[in-house]
Amino acid sequence: MNKNHLLKIESLTQLHSILGLDKPVHPLVSLVKLEDVKITPGTLPEFLVVNFYKVAYKMDLSGAMKYGQNYYDFGEGGLVFTAPNQPFQSPDDTVKSGYILFIHPDFLLSYPLAKKVNQYGFFSYAANEALHLSEHEKATIISIFKVMQEELHSRIDDFSQEIVISQVELLLSYSHRFYKRQFITRKAVNNELLHKLDTVLDDYFSNEKPFEQGLPTVQYLAAHVNLSPSYLSDMLRSLTGQNAQQHIHHKLIEKAKELLSTTHLTVSEVAYQLGFEHPQSFSKLFKTKAKLSPLAFRQSFN
Repeated sequence: MNKNHLLKIESLTQLHSILGLDKPVHPLVSLVKLEDVKITPGTLPEFLVVNFYKVAYKMDLSGAMKYGQNYYDFGEGGLVFTAPNQPFQSPDDTVKSGYILFIHPDFLLSYPLAKKVNQYGFFSYAANEALHLSEHEKATIISIFKVMQEELHSRIDDFSQEIVISQVELLLSYSHRFYKRQFITRKAVNNELLHKLDTVLDDYFSNEKPFEQGLPTVQYLAAHVNLSPSYLSDMLRSLTGQNAQQHIHHKLIEKAKELLSTTHLTVSEVAYQLGFEHPQSFSKLFKTKAKLSPLAFRQSFN
């Protein structure tokens, strides 16, 4: 990414100034209404980076962004999640209705959410993997944002942080539930992606790529289906109960079983053909998955 197309923002005060907003009422958390944002066209680079968690809800997201194969569940807008120091697209004039929530990691300190927030994989999803909402889900999310907005703009007291934290946790819990729903409603599309993944892996093991590149990685697989590694793993887990790494291992062991049972290649030759640098690593993985050593598996056919 060209550094000239990226601006790093150090504080909420600086961010509010750039967005044409009044100073934030709290230095570590801010809820911005998109209709209040006033940006002079051409003044911002393509991407911004802030040391905050960002949750953006855009009312007309389905018209502005695409999911993988141009497939949409609902037209009631959607949520996009960004982790601290992860570039995100600068706001513009195309979306005028919605909210953006910024939360500094320090705001979560001393609360269980500080650790739990890292368990939500959607903070690593790409923008085109946004959470699209139904009308009912939209109402739920908007109600949470309104409670936050009221709390942040009322008198800050000893209870303010605890109340806002509870609403953030509620927001993330509902988002997690709605993403699970999204994997179900997109099951037909995801099954097509699963077939494509298997084709990609079959092609990988059927040519010289294991010799040249080693074992296939989650990043390699994700790139071939235009998904982020995190979204791919969560999608696979919803379909098969396995994450992307486990899916790769499953296909790898199936290919190993085929080679061990239908060829005269040695165990070491099978390991090298599949992309292992060390045959011992292959034997260890095979025994873990198949409950037999490669040699014992081959002997079971004789």
